[in-house]
Amino acid sequence: MANVYDIIIRPIITERSMEATGTKKYVFEVAPTAGKVEIKNAVEQIFGVKVAKVNTINYDGKAKRLGAARPGRRKSWKKAYVQLTQDSKTIEFFEGMV
Repeated sequence: MANVYDIIIRPIITERSMEATGTKKYVFEVAPTAGKVEIKNAVEQIFGVKVAKVNTINYDGKAKRLGAARPGRRKSWKKAYVQLTQDSKTIEFFEGMV
């Protein structure tokens, strides 16, 4: 991928993900074609932190109706759980939300 901002699409802000920020674990929606190494490098470049490990999950788009019984689907997407090292600083974006 050409740009780190193409890899990290948006942070996932839920109650469960905000609880995990206490242990320096953050959740992001990422590009479906991105690998774990690319995600790690993108987070380190964007936020200036050290990443210990990355776990990813692929989600299939749900089947939905589009009008009079026409089938359709939502987009498929990928979620990444990013664990920072113990000596790393926290991500400032999530500071005021906890």
